[in-house]
Amino acid sequence: MPTCSKPASGVTPDQTDAPLTPRQALGLHLHYAFEPGEQSGAALGNPLFELLAAVAEGGSIRHAARLLGTSYRHTWGALKTWEGMLGEPLIAWSKGQRARLTAFAERLLWAERRVRLRMQPHIESLRADLAQVLSVARDERHQVLRVRASHDLALPILRQHVAHTDNLHLDIGFQGSVDALRALNARQCLVAGFHVPVSLGAAPVFSRALKPLLEPAAHRLIACSHRLQGLMVRREHAQLIRSFPDLASNGLRFANRQPGSGTRLLVDHLLHAHSIPAEQLPGYHEHIEHSHVAVALCVAGGVVDAAIGVEAAALQLGLHFVPLIEESYFLACLVTDIGHPGIERLRTVLAGPGWQKILAGLPGYQTPAAPGGLLAVEIALPWWRKSRPMPADHAMDCDSRPESKSREIV
Repeated sequence: MPTCSKPASGVTPDQTDAPLTPRQALGLHLHYAFEPGEQSGAALGNPLFELLAAVAEGGSIRHAARLLGTSYRHTWGALKTWEGMLGEPLIAWSKGQRARLTAFAERLLWAERRVRLRMQPHIESLRADLAQVLSVARDERHQVLRVRASHDLALPILRQHVAHTDNLHLDIGFQGSVDALRALNARQCLVAGFHVPVSLGAAPVFSRALKPLLEPAAHRLIACSHRLQGLMVRREHAQLIRSFPDLASNGLRFANRQPGSGTRLLVDHLLHAHSIPAEQLPGYHEHIEHSHVAVALCVAGGVVDAAIGVEAAALQLGLHFVPLIEESYFLACLVTDIGHPGIERLRTVLAGPGWQKILAGLPGYQTPAAPGGLLAVEIALPWWRKSRPMPADHAMDCDSRPESKSREIV
């Protein structure tokens, strides 16, 4: 039940020694509380309007205090504090007469009641929704899965999909691939999302960054999606840009991604593959953004001329897209957490037709060979070099589900 449980700026009604400056700007703060009893209709708890209503009904401070269940001193102090905050008198006094609200206080009380009555259907709806919080928390059918993941346009859609289909809430925090895997290893999440190129040629850069964070005996990868990364440019530059080296040769301004992100690793891989020094890419060090949409906005707005991102972001902003490389997007988890109910539900959803249909409708996205399947690190990442034979218990799959049998991402 939304309430305004204390005046703005943290001043409580019984703090009468330091009133605020008259007519100081006040902000509206909404709060709600779980308390005994029920509210209904347009009722909302607010100490100011409860006080004004009590004075109007009781006709005196003493009667108002009795109605509110407070002391005379507290009620008197509250009135003085509110008058100081509002910069207006609230009570009119006449010798031998009942206490009554001033014209300002009458208008204030009337205006608040009018708003509540007009908003009654919305208040009741909000109250009903918030009342479900405790019941949902006590319902073990609902699962919450904390995810830290490299930015991806499909993941927010996946979050909505699993919430509607399987009572699973994905608490997704976006950060770079490296930081996401670090969070997983630090037990700050149960699932970490990262992406790597499908091609074997990505070994030097990606292996150096990711191999220390993925231990074959400790981690498993879940096949989530395939996506296409490429160059995003405005239409007037479409003829200038046909491949990655064209960025440097044409001197186009570039928007890079933050260090540790999978796309930043991809940029470094492409520079290495084409023997291009980073200094020949204007903006490599100077212009850093944190998502595919952010770099697409920079290109579309003319802040830069080009960036690397997923096709869906480029088309969303009306940009020309030059495909560069196909990626596998994986969700990593620890072997010890494979049996977690949230992870099991997530894998089931990824393997279902609903998720495959969603991916088919996203530009540049495809369903992986074994969606939801568990993959060993050495099998899923083609650049991983096995230095010793795999132990007998280090098979690619950690269960016997048919869809996860020996299916390498292609």
